[in-house]
Amino acid sequence: MTHKDFFYLGVITKPFGFKGQLFVYLDTDRPESYQNLDAVFIDLDGELIPYMIESFQLRNGNQAVISFQDLDADEAKDLIKCELYLPLNMLPPLSGNQFYFHEVIGFHVVDAHHGDIGIISDFIDLSQQPIMQINLNNTEILIPAVDEFIKKLDRENKIMYIEAPDGLIDIYLGK
Repeated sequence: MTHKDFFYLGVITKPFGFKGQLFVYLDTDRPESYQNLDAVFIDLDGELIPYMIESFQLRNGNQAVISFQDLDADEAKDLIKCELYLPLNMLPPLSGNQFYFHEVIGFHVVDAHHGDIGIISDFIDLSQQPIMQINLNNTEILIPAVDEFIKKLDRENKIMYIEAPDGLIDIYLGK
């Protein structure tokens, strides 16, 4: 198993109490979708190691308190700042114009004014907003991946229909 088979769920932020429990930040819009997990994979020096969950309690917002089976307080402290991962097949299905970044890599992007502007090659996940990297004949086009620009997602034909702001695509095409 490699990291490409997993998705980032969150990070262990600090200890909670004195019995080996840990605060976790869940990097998701729906933290409640993960409250019944049996296990997570923790990145230890680049290797994903499974840890069985003893208890999982959601807190405010995206915070949770987790305790792992057979883990004492000293061992738990060693996990602070470690990232949590789950297999891709555990992602809740999305519909409509909602998507996971990995799901649309390779999709054609069709703009309302410019037509087919290339294929999604990757995403730059900035805190302000994610950016789609689109490849058009070895020219990179960067478009914010925000709801207001994405008009329709056609999963069957692997096409994302967008309406980019006037002039944005022209910058890349030299028009």
